[in-house]
Amino acid sequence: MDLHETLLHLHETPFILDVLRAADDLAGSVDRFGSSSIDELRALIRDESDSLMAIAAVHALARIYDDEAELELSELLSSDRAFLREHAAWAFWTRLPRLDAISRLVKGVISGGFTGALAERTLQQWALSTPDHIALAVEGALAGESMPEPRARLAETLGLIGGRVAGRALCYLASDDEEFPVVRFAAMAALGDRSGDNECLRVVQRYAELPGELGDVARLAAYDVELALNAPRRARLADDSATVPRTAGLTVAQLFLHADIDRGLTKAGAGDNGGIATLLVRLGDALLLEDGIDRVITLSRGSPAASLAALPGEHSWLPGLTNPPEERHILAPVPLLTAPTSTASAWPSRIAAERGIRRALLALGPVDVLHLRMADVGSMAAATVAAHLGIPVVFTLAPDPHGVIHALDMAGTLTRAGFGAVDEHEHYWFRTRLVQRLADQAAHIVLFPRPELHSDLRELLGIDIEEKPGHFTVVPEGIDVSVIETALTEARGRVSEPQTTTTTTDPFEQLDSLVRALPSNRHGLPLAISVGRLHHVKGMATIVEAWAADPHLRRTTNLMLVGGDITNPSADERGQLDRIEATLAEHPEARDGLILAGHRPNDVVARWLGAVRFGTPAGTSLGTPPDPPLIAPGGVYVCGSLKEEFGIALLEAMAAGLVVIAPNGGGPATYVVDGVTGFLVDTRDSAGIRAGLSDAFALAAAPEADVQQRVAQAQALIRDEFTIHAMAHALTRIYRDVATAPQGPGTAGSGSSRTEYAQ
Repeated sequence: MDLHETLLHLHETPFILDVLRAADDLAGSVDRFGSSSIDELRALIRDESDSLMAIAAVHALARIYDDEAELELSELLSSDRAFLREHAAWAFWTRLPRLDAISRLVKGVISGGFTGALAERTLQQWALSTPDHIALAVEGALAGESMPEPRARLAETLGLIGGRVAGRALCYLASDDEEFPVVRFAAMAALGDRSGDNECLRVVQRYAELPGELGDVARLAAYDVELALNAPRRARLADDSATVPRTAGLTVAQLFLHADIDRGLTKAGAGDNGGIATLLVRLGDALLLEDGIDRVITLSRGSPAASLAALPGEHSWLPGLTNPPEERHILAPVPLLTAPTSTASAWPSRIAAERGIRRALLALGPVDVLHLRMADVGSMAAATVAAHLGIPVVFTLAPDPHGVIHALDMAGTLTRAGFGAVDEHEHYWFRTRLVQRLADQAAHIVLFPRPELHSDLRELLGIDIEEKPGHFTVVPEGIDVSVIETALTEARGRVSEPQTTTTTTDPFEQLDSLVRALPSNRHGLPLAISVGRLHHVKGMATIVEAWAADPHLRRTTNLMLVGGDITNPSADERGQLDRIEATLAEHPEARDGLILAGHRPNDVVARWLGAVRFGTPAGTSLGTPPDPPLIAPGGVYVCGSLKEEFGIALLEAMAAGLVVIAPNGGGPATYVVDGVTGFLVDTRDSAGIRAGLSDAFALAAAPEADVQQRVAQAQALIRDEFTIHAMAHALTRIYRDVATAPQGPGTAGSGSSRTEYAQ
């Protein structure tokens, strides 16, 4: 179609997702070597009634090789609409360097955020052809910038530029005792990528001998230098091993960089430490029980010191660096050199993520397969590293953010006019393109089960499984059933044999304390529990709205939310807490029955699920036993997620014997039997959740024989199909096939080292 036909089609396209997918049609219909299309694209960009089309026009403008188009793009870098600045910085990635745009991109780096990350990425690309010019522009900006965070971003950008100008500036920044620590960290980390610069090596070696965090960063940089110097030897060993039949098992790497993953899962539910953190720890352990898997490397965020402790090798000139204990499931922290932030805000961590992932995979490798999940900065960085190292990628593909976009579109809360403002925070346009890029790169794609899987993928992602069926495998997630079974045994035991003494560290006593703090008239009521992050996608505030607005529910039940950092909430957590507070202001009587428990370790949550089912009998708490019991039996589990690709917490609740309320789409619809083991509801507003809560409490109060039959049905389903060991077994077959297959189109090692996510 020509430009006019394409514009007509896009204007008449009813759904936002369809416009996102068809945006390339607009870019393909412009006059690429003339100015005839510019006026129409300019009009679209300036039309504030349709920001969705404005974004599409920016990327179409980048396809026109004309000075007028470049000038328009450059001007957009200074637009008063932030989303246009963001997409212009992104679009310039495919263009040749332009002098007036360089200074504006540098200003974007200074401003930070997602726009800064895109501007930095474009400058990195442009520096391949004009390194000194870019370096001098960044140096000039440093001379005029006095705040630590912008200076750190500029130092990091210098680290992406080759040549002596950038190297000299980095050495100065890293060595300057008067410089802000965060700036010195960024500069020192970058020196590890300059193994051919003797002055940089001298700075690294000098500071690697010193204690403290700067010394830790220098020691990591020294490790990077050593890895680079040993690269030819590793390449020869890799070539030799390629001709030798495999005798050892596989080494599989997996990651989630937005979590602080520890073996005890003590931070589960805080910030972005959701179910994926729990899954990766238990999945890694389960994979090691499979034939053919020798090692699992789980990467998450962590400090420079923690990263050093996980690295192998003896380096006598690097104090404090020793061989870690032999572990088959290795937890490898990746230092992002910034304070923990939400997934939506973590894109500026791309460079630190790439550097840390590359270091871990090289040092702990050779890695046979890298499994990526989610379209986030960690997967983006890891995909880039995998492409450079020739590591095949398995990608778990889900319609995310596609499902959220579609749900918001259908609810009328995401419109074409308001898309740009929402995209500034959620980066929907970028993330949908990243999903496509990761899918294209993957050697194999894992899918979650969905009721209408084939049609959903066609409608939401534009992917037809039937075109390449051997490339896709449906693998349900799973839980460690033994953890739930132990928790149920303990919870049931408290009912049959009440204890007169407990300790404050006992999970059940912790729960009792939370309920005991409620007014006495709230004691003895059944409990609705929800476990998850305090994030708008998880719908925690909507659950409170649903429960609080129903007089019968709030009078006869209590509600407990488990998750989030209540003491020091992130921006996302604060948003949910503010919504909850607004609901309590509207329904003040609900305050007496609401418990905000904050995040708790997974093992504690498992025991709480048991207590919600069986209740807390009199005589089980410290001091004088309460009368009536603190918690009545017959509680329920409620999930208010806007979308749930599968639902680990839901599976755990079902395994614990609770009636569950779940979203009526995505993964839960494949295992929740509506009206039997739970209720599938529309979670986009509180009405569906409210109805689900009423129905769930009624079902939980059914005669004991009916309860036993329901629980047996749910538990049998999970034992048969949704255990962590079944998941590990299915993935092992995929990993083995991918690792032994010859690399060709669609594998990580076959693509260009230049990784593009925009087009």
